[in-house]
Amino acid sequence: MNVLVIGAGNMGSAFVKQLVIAGHQVSVTARNVEKAQAVAAAHPGAKAVPPANAATHADVIVLATGYGDAVGALKSVGDLHGKIVLDITNPLTADYMGLTIGHSTSAAEEIAKAVPGATVVKAFNTVFAQVLAEGANFGSGHVVPAYFAGDDAAAKTKVSALIESTGFKAVDAGPLKNARYLEAVAGLNIYFGYGAGKGTSIAPFWIERA
Repeated sequence: MNVLVIGAGNMGSAFVKQLVIAGHQVSVTARNVEKAQAVAAAHPGAKAVPPANAATHADVIVLATGYGDAVGALKSVGDLHGKIVLDITNPLTADYMGLTIGHSTSAAEEIAKAVPGATVVKAFNTVFAQVLAEGANFGSGHVVPAYFAGDDAAAKTKVSALIESTGFKAVDAGPLKNARYLEAVAGLNIYFGYGAGKGTSIAPFWIERA
């Protein structure tokens, strides 16, 4: 796939790494063009592009920014009509220990409202950047799941394939409104990682009785 990553921080860089390894055509853009260039240089095969019209040839756009910057970042890359946006954001409080919205909406739903021409699929928001960068295999047969939620079946199929191509286990979490639950799970994961001191080499998953 032709994938555009918006964001050159820890998550953006980790996505670029895994997507290049998976064989996708990867472009990265950011407000700071030099940061995007540094990420691309660190992962040969990726290319840095300026924001203007960066979305033109993308099959999937990975939104790897903070929630507060998400809508502006999306609108900066050009026409989003018909584009699939993979939203990884969480609406975190300033101390990262809570969510600013929930119950009746989610970051994903608010982003979808702001860019109505695009199809938003929530995914990877429960995965720490360190886990994404180092890969999904935790050993002993444990593979990190990437939960995804959306309302468009074709878009979800494409996102699922993208997830699986990076080695993570794609787990369908239902319609986009279930992003309200995924963002809460991410909040709990962040608490365990930082508040409870477990570190960032952790990931939430459900077990099934054999």
